[in-house]
Amino acid sequence: QVTLVESGGGSVQPGGRLMLSCQFSGYSFSEYYLAWFRQAPGKEREAIAAISTGYVAKYSGSVGDRATITRDNINKHVDLTLSTLEPEDTAMYYCAADGRAAAGSPLTATSYSYWGQGTQVTVSS
Repeated sequence: QVTLVESGGGSVQPGGRLMLSCQFSGYSFSEYYLAWFRQAPGKEREAIAAISTGYVAKYSGSVGDRATITRDNINKHVDLTLSTLEPEDTAMYYCAADGRAAAGSPLTATSYSYWGQGTQVTVSS
């Protein structure tokens, strides 16, 4: 059984920076592909970044070059750092995990079986 719990969301002013973290519970964390997605009200869920079992990161470009994804295989978490935040970044942010099946399309939501509950990020002055 895999569970994912996101943290680190909150309210931040434009231009600020946030680090979101997703804690994984379960076995064989190192064998999972991991990703971050977000969904704003009235919009579809969109990919931000994914990271492979070999630490290779892939970015969707949805936030330009303002995102960095990292993983910690010892402590079983995946982090997303977002910089120079804009009001358009306001959304619920989700982490996701799956095995090697996600390798073919790591930035596609349907590639992932496990999802966290999300953490809200609000960017406003």
